[in-house]
Amino acid sequence: MKSIYPDIATLLLELEAELRLLGLWDETPPSPEALASTQPFCVDTLTFPQWLQFVFLPRMSHLVELEQPLPEKCGIAPMAEEYFRGGILQGPALVAKLAEIDERLAQG
Repeated sequence: MKSIYPDIATLLLELEAELRLLGLWDETPPSPEALASTQPFCVDTLTFPQWLQFVFLPRMSHLVELEQPLPEKCGIAPMAEEYFRGGILQGPALVAKLAEIDERLAQG
């Protein structure tokens, strides 16, 4: 059975590239207080793209690097769909990349 880790690593790099392409990549990290939010997706302190960049990507990259168990169900694409609804025109490309991550995690 093929390891999931190389696939997820590639998808995470592609996600970062998409965030950069869309101009959604922040050079300055949020404060430690903002990152310490207990709300899902840090909705009270971060934008969704910031959460992807400063929470999701580092956590998933760490799991991949150490070949730790990955979530079997992520369901992050629906959150992206909601965030980009009626807004940024390039949102669908980002949603599609997140859907790929969701799908690959579900395949195991």
